[in-house]
Amino acid sequence: MTRLTVDEMISTILDDGSIVPWNDEVPDPPLVERYRDELDAARVKTGRTESVVACEGTLNGRRVALVAGDPAFLGGSIGVAAGELLTRAIERATAERLPLIALPVGGGTRMQEGTVAFLQMVKITGAVMAHKEEHLPYLVYLRNPTMGGVFASWGSLGHVTLAEPGALVGFLGPRVYEAIYGAPFPPGVQLSDNLAERGVIDAVCEVSEVAGAFDRMLRVVGQRVHSLPPPAPPSVDLPDVPAWDSVLRTRRDDRPGLRDLLEVAASDVTMLNGTGDGESHPGSVLALARWGDAPCVIVGQDRHDQGRPLDPAALREVRRGIRLARELKLPLISVIDTPGAALSKEAEERGLASEIARTLSELLTLPSPTVSLLMGQGTGGIALALTPADRVVAAQHAFLAPLPPEGASAIVFRDVEHAAEMATAQGVRSADLVAAGIVDRIVEEPEDPAQQREEFCRRLGAALHDEVARVITMAGRDRRAIRRNRYRKLGHLL
Repeated sequence: MTRLTVDEMISTILDDGSIVPWNDEVPDPPLVERYRDELDAARVKTGRTESVVACEGTLNGRRVALVAGDPAFLGGSIGVAAGELLTRAIERATAERLPLIALPVGGGTRMQEGTVAFLQMVKITGAVMAHKEEHLPYLVYLRNPTMGGVFASWGSLGHVTLAEPGALVGFLGPRVYEAIYGAPFPPGVQLSDNLAERGVIDAVCEVSEVAGAFDRMLRVVGQRVHSLPPPAPPSVDLPDVPAWDSVLRTRRDDRPGLRDLLEVAASDVTMLNGTGDGESHPGSVLALARWGDAPCVIVGQDRHDQGRPLDPAALREVRRGIRLARELKLPLISVIDTPGAALSKEAEERGLASEIARTLSELLTLPSPTVSLLMGQGTGGIALALTPADRVVAAQHAFLAPLPPEGASAIVFRDVEHAAEMATAQGVRSADLVAAGIVDRIVEEPEDPAQQREEFCRRLGAALHDEVARVITMAGRDRRAIRRNRYRKLGHLL
């Protein structure tokens, strides 16, 4: 397969006829006299002055900025002039408040320019972070190869990071590794497909799919809700179902889960992957999506993918979602549907308790609007960690408890025979949670959610849209104060 040039790749992403080059002039530093012939040859070969390309254009009609490396120009390496051109382009995108698409490639520092070129990565990183501090999207597509300082700076800072299938992506080049250690680098480690599986990047996709993927993301991060919907209806008049009955209903294997909810009731869904730090959990969900006109970051658990108990990696993925909500000024929805956290040596040594505490603290202080959905089982510390929110919604038979009722029975009665009694005594069902001030709204379930999957999910989706639209109109300072106060007063007898 013929490899696309950087110009051809840009043309596949941006709308036809919309590309406008950003042609800043940056003088060559004195360092280039050491390799003037190589530099001149690269300029003749590519028709450009440096290894980076900057432009603006439209993506499905939306104005965006784009920066890219050109592997045909000295391997896409970054020297002083290239670093300056790249930084200026990022700063211009920030000043003009444009979403920024980055197509990194290359091995990093231009060796002919030495340490001062090496430190260009600091300048570039600073510009990217300033862009993100303005709550502007930064979307990355890693190309083959993306190595060294390029990957360790502007290649690793995306709100969302995609990559070419089979692309070589990593920090230490295989040739350098073999020269230093006298043995080849283990095969397959630095391939984009492996990094996606490990949770370092979100996904691999073909170049032809990038425009659609980024357009879908920008439809979420560029959407805002401006109108307040009618007040949410009060909790419906529901039959007095025993708590244990609700517990058993939520434990059914065929009950719809979070991925079902996204498939049926959300739009423009982009499933993200992992923490970005090399961890992921199959039962953890992180996504960008819209509920009607309400854009959100969604974090939570899917009941159908929890063969491995939830562990610290699942909460670190939640915290990545919290960070995305903060950086993009998007509402956050946390969805609780878990039988509990991993109880293991590994979970303890990897900091499960501290991850619960950090997640709690970040949700309580997040400036963005927050809504929590208790969708099914809500057991233990991971359920606790995802509960704090401006508004809390519960499916009719969802429950929230410090332990499975059998565990509570074992503590109090030294057997599991009193589980139903403990479920009632602990006030775990949705009606009890409303009475305690923990839940704000109950969504009535159809008689059999498994058989009426779409109806179940659409009811929850409509409630989430209303609640997001409600909290998004509140002033941020007031919203955070109300959030803190609701938990400050919880259980206090006035």
